[in-house]
This record gives sequence, C-alpha cells and structure tokens, in this order.
Amino acid sequence: MKATGIVRRIDDLGRVVIPKEIRRTMRIREGDPLEIYTNSEGEVIFKKYSAISEMSENAGYVADIMHKISGCPVLISDKDHIVATAGVTRREFSERRITGQLEELMENRGQFFCPDGSTNSFFPAEGVDRTAIAAVPIITAGDISGAVIFLTSEKTSEAADIHKSLINAAAQFLSRQIDG
Repeated sequence: MKATGIVRRIDDLGRVVIPKEIRRTMRIREGDPLEIYTNSEGEVIFKKYSAISEMSENAGYVADIMHKISGCPVLISDKDHIVATAGVTRREFSERRITGQLEELMENRGQFFCPDGSTNSFFPAEGVDRTAIAAVPIITAGDISGAVIFLTSEKTSEAADIHKSLINAAAQFLSRQIDG
C-alpha cells in the first residue's frame, strides 16, 4: 500500500471525499461502486468493484468458446482493465488498462466493427500493438460493465457476420450472468 500524504476528515454524515487526483488516476467516476475492506491493523481500503472481474472465470470460458468458433483472439474487459483472454498469451494482456478509445466507445454505448483491415486503428489495450476487428460494450441494467473484443489475427483483419453475431451474443450472455 502506498501513502499519498493526503488527509481528509469524515463529515457529520460519515462521508469522506476521495481527492480528485486519486479519482482521476484510479479512473473512479461518479456513481462507480466501491468495495470496502478492513484489516486487523485498523486500515480501511476502498477498491473499485467490477462485476466482470468477479466473474473472470466465466468470462474466460466465454472467450475460449468465441476463440474456438471464430479463430480470432478474444479479450473481455471491465471498465478499466482486460480481465479475460483467449487466443493470446495471458501475460501480454492480463490486467492491462484499456485505451481511451475503448473507454469512449463504451461510454457512448457504441459498437465497433472493422469493415476494412487496411484502415484499422482501433487499439483496445494500452501498451499492446494489436488492433481490434470488433468491440461491443456489456450493458447491465443500463450501466456499462465492460466490453467484448475480437482482435485481428493472421487470417482475419475485418469483422464478418460470424464475428458480429458472436460478439453481440457474448455481451448479452455476460450481461445476464451479472444480472444474476
């Protein structure tokens, strides 16, 4: 755990303000759920809650099935990080932050389908030089939970109908799993 040197007081309603710099760095937005942990030393720890991360094992199964059917690498992210992969080395993408490009797509509830591989410049993960051929947000109860992404492969550089069908079905399935 890293000390920030910032001290805040609790108000009369039991609230504490998380400083803007920390919210920006940790990508905490208004309305984001936070989990609260305590330990035996009296520390209180706030952690961003991610329903997709909580079910990363199921997300991994979905990614594996999508990869086997399509032959394309698959990523599944929450609102901040890649949480599941198939068809790529886990080390290459695991826990990588998503790009501003993918974050904006999710916030706008948009979908990305690459029509022409030669003009593709949609990079879903920071620090990795791999482009996506398709990306669809996972929307649960009106809120964005994450995204499902197909990456380009040696054989595939544009989204076909099978990719569009699979990615939409996966996003809906994961949404329903989160809803319970």
